[in-house]
Amino acid sequence: MMNRSVAAALLALLARIGKSSSGLPSSFPFANSSRAAVSGRKGFGPGEQDWAYVQLRQGAHMFWWLFYAGGSEANDRPLVVWLQGGPGASSSAIGNFGEIGPIDAQLRARNHTWVKDYNVLFIDNPVGTGFSYVDDYERLANDNSQIARDLVSCIEAFYRRMTAFAATPAYLIAQSYGGKMGVEFANHWYRRQAQGLIRSNLRGIGLIDSSISAIDNYRFFASYLLHTGFVDMIGFRRVDLVAEKLEQAAAAGHWPRVVDITQQIEALVVNITDNMDWYNILNKVDTCSSKALSDKYVDLMNGPVRSSLNLTSYWGHQSYRVALALLEDNMKPVIDQVEMLLNSTELKVHVCTGQLDFIINTPGTLKWIEKMKGWKDLDEWIKAPRLPLVIDNVVEGYSKSYDRFKLFWVNRAGHAVRQPESAIELAFTIFRLV
Repeated sequence: MMNRSVAAALLALLARIGKSSSGLPSSFPFANSSRAAVSGRKGFGPGEQDWAYVQLRQGAHMFWWLFYAGGSEANDRPLVVWLQGGPGASSSAIGNFGEIGPIDAQLRARNHTWVKDYNVLFIDNPVGTGFSYVDDYERLANDNSQIARDLVSCIEAFYRRMTAFAATPAYLIAQSYGGKMGVEFANHWYRRQAQGLIRSNLRGIGLIDSSISAIDNYRFFASYLLHTGFVDMIGFRRVDLVAEKLEQAAAAGHWPRVVDITQQIEALVVNITDNMDWYNILNKVDTCSSKALSDKYVDLMNGPVRSSLNLTSYWGHQSYRVALALLEDNMKPVIDQVEMLLNSTELKVHVCTGQLDFIINTPGTLKWIEKMKGWKDLDEWIKAPRLPLVIDNVVEGYSKSYDRFKLFWVNRAGHAVRQPESAIELAFTIFRLV
């Protein structure tokens, strides 16, 4: 697959990380905690690993899977907590084997794996996703607040077990719908960390093509399709009309109506374009193909992975129910949660947008950023210079930053992590710039 890696720019979030100090504000509990050596277990694939289920509440069980960074002092490397999207997409499969883990879905070594430099914690979230499960469907989360509370319970249990990581700089990296879940989770986590209730060192959050305000992304569907040649003016007007109705229903708070119109506009786009790749518009797809991204992982996850980790649950059996439980909550914006991160925490907030991503398109991302009227520094960010990211005399993207908020535009990039060589090169460039 020949699309660029949008997640490369998010590696900038990990810049300026010291390996010899915690980096915590001195007022934080555990800022001067000493570090103990860490060691893992033999799991599935190379390197040391650890994994566990966490009972979040009665009948709700969340699965996490940690890959230790290479080397003997893994806790001196940053900890990346990875959240996949969906909702119902599995970090342990898609994020791990599909994007950044040590081996791919064909069990081939991945030279650009993030595990070379960072400890990576994959969480199957919300409950019911991947290897996470509920005892009955009434236990599924049905709104973003419940998801955030569940994630806090999971990360608390993780740090109680993995005490050697208490002072290790941690970064939450969230992709697609994972960003919507991640921003509220980050606010909860930060507050509990500041109160001394979680022994951790959360430093920032990276949002990879994240669904912070999907209504804004959908509102730009028509113009995006027109400007990229997928529709003519007649098609533009048809899509724009439905998108306008969607925006109006959301503004009125009629969320069941929003669900209906969302399904209408998605079906219309498929029909009017004779299908397209919503995650990278340059990828070729079969006409009206609807094969799910997760289909190719079923045998791997429920076969050798499940056996090697000695897990009790089956992977992916409840994922469809996860999406259904969140149907009305799906399109609700969480712009206020990003504002809270910027106004009430010390966390870095990095946003990355891929030029070729249709579903979480760049114009929609810019729109929700400029809606953050409650962020005290919005005007300063808007006036900040937009700088090119240049590699070998080629402009690979752009950046704009003010204080702790940074936006990265990545040229020739889609929705997810792909094309490793240019990804790493772009990451190093951003490291030098921030």
